Amino acid sequence: MQLELAWGALRRWYLRTFRQSYVRRMAQLRRGDDNPCPHEVLDPRDLKYFRNQGGYHWAEEDDPFRWRDRIPFARAGLAELFILGSVATTLTVLALLTFPLLAVLPATALGLVVWFFRDPARDVPQSAGSVVAPADGKFVALEHLQHHELIGGPAIEIGIFLSIFNVHVNRCPVPAQVIGLCYRHGKFFNAMRPIAARENQHLAVCFEDDTAPGRYVLVRQISGAIARRIVCWLRPGDRLQRGQRYGMIKLGSRTDIVFPQEAGLEVSVALGDRVKAGETTLAHYHTSPHEQSRE
Repeated sequence: MQLELAWGALRRWYLRTFRQSYVRRMAQLRRGDDNPCPHEVLDPRDLKYFRNQGGYHWAEEDDPFRWRDRIPFARAGLAELFILGSVATTLTVLALLTFPLLAVLPATALGLVVWFFRDPARDVPQSAGSVVAPADGKFVALEHLQHHELIGGPAIEIGIFLSIFNVHVNRCPVPAQVIGLCYRHGKFFNAMRPIAARENQHLAVCFEDDTAPGRYVLVRQISGAIARRIVCWLRPGDRLQRGQRYGMIKLGSRTDIVFPQEAGLEVSVALGDRVKAGETTLAHYHTSPHEQSRE
């Protein structure tokens, strides 16, 4: 992160000095009234670590770097992919030139880095009432709660463990609006342990389901023993489609989802199942709250 911020300062100097017409054009396209960043904002790249702070932003069609969303790697991890990948590639080449047998170590590290930051396309279920997985990984916890303060009644909590081999991009479980976010400092227990869900550093996002107004869904991005970086670019008021990307957790971690337990709800997965973000249906509501009240 510090390397990327330092590179950003150098990039902004280059743009101001040699590409003034580009800077003026991006300033004309820029929206918002205030700068949420501790540095000057010249184009969307400068907002990477501050997108959820409000203020300056660009419409999607005015973002000259939106093509990065279409490549099969997480946009939020491109800097790490480039830096770590370059180091591993350099070490692999040096090892091949000196001690070829040792080249397998940095080559393996390079493969792991590339594999970790992959971001494949997903076939998102479109059936009404579907709640899809917000993360890839293993379904490790299921808890039936008598009452959840945010949900406002009985709820189901599902825990998904992500190893370093899983895709770490998070996706929205339902078509929804962001109601609020809450970040909490915490510990870094192994994400497989139940205590991690309560004690570890995490960021909770509260969604209101568009297909069932008043039904809240909570997703927690939880750090693990190795992970130290939670990425989320959402702001209250943002609207997302089911399966839309909204953040990632870098290295091994855990993602929990809490949703209302209602009549007509069918849980579609079992403990130990492997799930895919935006693709695996965790549960399905066969009736809406309005339909239940009429019944």
